[in-house]
Amino acid sequence: MATTPPNQSIERAAAVLGALGASDGAVRASDIARAIGLGTSTTGRLLATLESLEYVRRDPETQAYSVGRAVLELASQGLNHNPVHRESRSAAQELAHRVGLTANVGVQDTASCIYLCHFEGSLAPKSHTMIGMRQPMHASALGKALMLDLSEDERRALLGDDLARYTDHTITTHDALTADLVASAGRGWCEENQELALGRFCIAAPIRNASGRIAAALSISGRLTQLRDRDLDSLAEDLIEVADRISVGLGMISAVAH
Repeated sequence: MATTPPNQSIERAAAVLGALGASDGAVRASDIARAIGLGTSTTGRLLATLESLEYVRRDPETQAYSVGRAVLELASQGLNHNPVHRESRSAAQELAHRVGLTANVGVQDTASCIYLCHFEGSLAPKSHTMIGMRQPMHASALGKALMLDLSEDERRALLGDDLARYTDHTITTHDALTADLVASAGRGWCEENQELALGRFCIAAPIRNASGRIAAALSISGRLTQLRDRDLDSLAEDLIEVADRISVGLGMISAVAH
């Protein structure tokens, strides 16, 4: 079956929005043009169209561009249409408040984990949100929880043979990843101990849907210094209980055999 050729204008507009999203703040048109490899005049026309549709916003004083209202509204609608987000939002927020740490909900998108929910407890304030950001599956507790039901062959097909190293603690072989996930399945939760970033510790548990399949994962994370004196078993029990409650909300009505 013939495939529809890509629309160049839409691709270029998406590139502009991607450049804005990747920036640390408002960006000049010339910087956007340089980032996406287009001429300044072409980029200017794209920005003018996107501004008229409120997908970008131009500061009247600096003339720099940032993401506009329409993008934020569309992102909010996308989250509200997602059943996992709707079911887990309140539970994850309560968990973060109760334990004082960060609570996240993530889902799989091809070979990455994407954050759907991000809530901060009193011990883990951040200046940014993690919603929409990606994490590698093999180096994050959320990603590991999402892969608990996969065989090693399925994980190899998903991740490829080479697993990227982020710190000296990162698991970089499939044999080691399999052993880690077998241990995780036995206790009901996954661990990430400085595998993605030094000083970071995270535990995660799977969230299942009505068919019993893993649909998402819930995590608690924080700095090692924040978790050193915590009762990890008690924290994991709280995490699993909340994940199971979300699973029931998604329609799961029976235990899953391992």
